[in-house]
Amino acid sequence: MVDYKSLGLVNTKEMFAKAVHGGYAIPAFNFNNMEQLQAIIKAAADTKSPVILQVSKGARNYANAILLRYMAQGAVEYAKSLGWEHPQIVLHLDHGDSFELCKDCVDNGFSSVMIDGSHLPYEENVALTKKVCDYAHKYGVTVEGELGVLAGVEDEVSSDHHTYTDPEEVVDFVTRTGVDSLAISIGTSHGAYKFTPEQCTRDPKTGRLVPPPLAFDVLEGVEAKLPGFPIVLHGSSSVPQEYVDIINENGGKLPNAIGIPEEELRKAAKMDVCKINIDSDSRLAMTAAIRKVFEEKPAEFDPRKYLGPARDEMEKLYKHKIENVLGSNGKAE
Repeated sequence: MVDYKSLGLVNTKEMFAKAVHGGYAIPAFNFNNMEQLQAIIKAAADTKSPVILQVSKGARNYANAILLRYMAQGAVEYAKSLGWEHPQIVLHLDHGDSFELCKDCVDNGFSSVMIDGSHLPYEENVALTKKVCDYAHKYGVTVEGELGVLAGVEDEVSSDHHTYTDPEEVVDFVTRTGVDSLAISIGTSHGAYKFTPEQCTRDPKTGRLVPPPLAFDVLEGVEAKLPGFPIVLHGSSSVPQEYVDIINENGGKLPNAIGIPEEELRKAAKMDVCKINIDSDSRLAMTAAIRKVFEEKPAEFDPRKYLGPARDEMEKLYKHKIENVLGSNGKAE
């Protein structure tokens, strides 16, 4: 058993309470490798923002569970070396799909886990989520559950449709499971293709797709039933078109990639949404920077010469999200 506190990590309990009260959201950035982790920690340390390091099942398999534990510990020490005296860093399992996976993460230093039973019948989701909560809470690890289904593809998570969260179910679910936060579905989607062209309109000036608005009435309905309870939004990348353009101009092919407008995320962050998940945006920033180097310097083969610019671009993106979208800067002095 590895206690997350021995790694210098924190759980989400206190930071979520502060975020709900303060009208901002905590960034939850997914990472798979060293460059992403460096960029996340540098951005969080420079802006003094609490941050959640998210690891999916696929990322954990890719990076290796043992290495991840030490990367998280190293992230805390790196943050301190940057002058962040009391880092507020969470290591979180994203979309855990079984009790066994969640237990293994709890046992190996994660300070927060998500159990995603949203694809199951309601009663089975309740039972599975409660089982994870009962185990994780013994060790002070916080748990995120989910009601409603998000469309899109992200690692092992895939659905071709979305089902909005039913506000009538949330009180029963939270009461019976004991979850610390709840991911809901209000129209966000996983991946870089969050909406089909048929679901969108087109801006007559630019020709770009304009996505449909999020279902804020569902969020308001959930808040009315669970005032002040920490709410989570998955699939909240904005898919910056400048990165899509760079990728497409340098040999890539991302037609009709579209995300969630940042003004809608800002609105959600000022409500009871206290954790907003961002993954695809950093992938796009990284890919855009790498493709640009390969196009401009085709003889380059030193990984540092293309992963370095990719890291810098991701750091810029993360700082933008923290300061201009989520409002979490200065909340972890």
